Parts: sequence; C-alpha cells; structure tokens
Amino acid sequence: MVLKIGKIRRKTNYSASNLPPGPWKLPFIGNLHQLIGSLPHHGLRDLAKKYGPLMHLKLGEVSTVVVSSAEFAKEVMKTHDLIFASRPPILAAKILSYGCTNIGFAPYGEYWRQLRKICTLELLSTKRVQSFRPIREEEVVNLIQWIASRAGSPINLTQEIYSSTYSVTSRVAFGKKTRDQEKFIYVVKEAVKTLSGFALADVFPSVSLLQLLSGMRPKLERLHKEADRIMENIIKDIKGICGLEFSLTTDNIKAVIFDMFSAGSETSATAVDWAITEMIKTPRVTPPAPLLLPRECGEKCGIDGYEIPVKSKVIVNAWAIGRDPNYWNEPERFNPDRFLDSSIDYKGTHFEYIPFGAGRRICPGISYGLANVELPLALLLYHFDWKLPNGMKHEDLDMTEAFGIAVRRKQDLHLIPISYHPPPTEKS
Repeated sequence: MVLKIGKIRRKTNYSASNLPPGPWKLPFIGNLHQLIGSLPHHGLRDLAKKYGPLMHLKLGEVSTVVVSSAEFAKEVMKTHDLIFASRPPILAAKILSYGCTNIGFAPYGEYWRQLRKICTLELLSTKRVQSFRPIREEEVVNLIQWIASRAGSPINLTQEIYSSTYSVTSRVAFGKKTRDQEKFIYVVKEAVKTLSGFALADVFPSVSLLQLLSGMRPKLERLHKEADRIMENIIKDIKGICGLEFSLTTDNIKAVIFDMFSAGSETSATAVDWAITEMIKTPRVTPPAPLLLPRECGEKCGIDGYEIPVKSKVIVNAWAIGRDPNYWNEPERFNPDRFLDSSIDYKGTHFEYIPFGAGRRICPGISYGLANVELPLALLLYHFDWKLPNGMKHEDLDMTEAFGIAVRRKQDLHLIPISYHPPPTEKS
C-alpha cells in the first residue's frame, strides 16, 4: 500500500503552472477533505464561489476540472465537445453496465454512435414515445384510483410514484410488468447512489485493494448479480434484433435496459417526487441530476487560457449553474412562472439551464422523461389537495437530499390526499 501511494504521488505531480485555479492540494488525498460533510454539488458550488467557475481539484489521484458557469459549460459541451465526448472510468458503471456498454457510459466511438442511433431513432423517438401513451395513461389512472381509495389517510407518496413510473418503463421495455419490480426498484436505487464517481474506488482507481476494503466491489457485484437475474428471466422472451449494422449481445441489451430504468424511471420519478415536495414547501427548485455525468478530456485542450490535462475528469455542476444569480433572478426561490415568457429551453442550446446535458452526450430520452413527469404530476395536482400528516407544518418538511447521479429526497414523502372535485362549469 505504501509503495502504491508513492507511485500515485509521483504520477499526479504534474505542473500546476497553467491549470485552472483551485485550492491547495494535500498529499495523497488532494482536495477530498474539502468535500467532507457536504453533498458534492453543494461543496463544489461553494469552492467555485471562491476559486471561479473553471476550477481544478485533485480528488485522490484523479485530476478533476469543475465547471460552474454557462459560458464554460458551453466550452466543454459545444466548442470542444468532441474532445470531451468520452466518460472517465467509474467502477460502478463498469460492473453494473456490463463493461460500460450502455448509452450513458460507453466510450465515444462507433459502438456508442450505433447504440445512440438505435435509441434515438427506434426506442426513444418522439413518435415511439407517443405510442406508449396508452401505457402511461393506464398506469397513472391506476395510481390515481389507488390514492383516491385512501383519501383522508396518510400514504407514502414517494413509494407509489416510483412504483408507477417503473411500471410504465417495465411495460415499455418488456411488454409487461416484471414480477420482481419492487426488487428491481431497490437495485436501481442502490445503483444510482454509486454511479456519481465520488466513491473511494473511483478517486483512487489504481489502488484496487480499496475496492475490497471499502466494500464497494462486493456491493456492486451483488447488485449486478440481482439485476442480471431479473433481466435474464425477462430477456428470454426477446427473440433477437434484426436489421442492425452490428450485433448486440445479450449483455448489450441488458445494459440498455438497465440504462432505461436508471436514467429514465429513476430521474422521472425523482422529478415528480421533488415537484410535489416543493409545492408543499415552496422554497426552491431541485433538479433530479445536479451533476451531469462526468466527461473525460481526450486530448490536450485549452479553455480561457488554462490547460485541461489529458485524462482529467470534467464535472459540470448543472445544479450550481441553475442557481447562478448572473442568469437567474432570485435563483433560490421556487418560481415556475419564471419560465412562462422565457425563451430558455431545456434541450441543450441554452447552457444556463441544462437538466439533460448538451452536445453529443445529451440525454437521448428527453421526450420519454418529460412524458413520464408531466402526466402523473398534472393528474396528482388536479385530483387531490395534499396535507401533511400529524399536524406537521410546511417548514418542518425534511428537504434533505440523498446524493447520487439522481438526487432523491433522503426521506420518503408521506402526505394525506384530499379528493378534489372541481365545481361544474356553467353552460352558456
């Protein structure tokens, strides 16, 4: 271990003369100590306030560049998009997505381009998403009816939202609900916590012993084994894919399916859950994915006169950009009206608001994700008024976040639904 640490120190002793500004790095751990005690997107935003929107950190042995402004996000995801088109190695992605063969973490290249083409033209096109409308409507109506049958009594709304959203994706992906749905929801929930790239195994990737000592590898292998078992039972019904320019193995298909659940269902359900919570408490907006999936610098690159080291991990803090007072009036206030007369969209062309990312690696499931948010949210708000249980006051509602690639609420949302019956409209 001591020899390994010595090698790490020599390997990461690069010239700091032309790097972006950043805090002083301690031996071995670099800047890890400055993120202890805070959620990464909060801690990175606080450091960026001091060192600037283009900041260099050393997280363990990993050279890391943090982007916290729309201008520099545009540099990474548009001006130099090709250079930053690949992902850095993340242990959880390697194990859970069958060697990084899913759309989210596959290296940029021919395989990724073909996979994205299949997803955007066949699986997640606007036309295809519209064809899933009857499934969405049926599942959401089932949810509304279930809640109505329990009107006046406390329910775990978070649990029901996730179950309904996963039911939609299950039927879309497999043509039916899976009998192991609740187990699969748990597996994806745990997996999402590990994919952020801040685990010890990811900040010290060359110290393989840490993967075992931290318990990360055994945990990931257990999750992968369980997810693989569930998908294997279902995928036996799939009889092959025809007309592709290259072949997809069974593991490739499983990787894409796992992607749909982790990136589609998890983020959609999280968005609905937060939206209801914010409307109960109304303090601020919380995006489901505060840090975009990290990118990797593929070759020497300069941004704003600074050198971005090759193989550096690049993190775009979309959460911080969405709270930047340079772009947003009263950014911490929950105010959906700000978008009513705004030309800013969410499709990666306005870098002050990038919930789906931008450039080549923009999320291919925008239409699918929005459809899974809009319908349940609208019907939950239309059919019910919502009260906190046990005399709880709005200001007492726990807004603590649980960090991962999607930031869930740490505590499930328990509310009392009150059926709402709109007054009849007068006939003219």
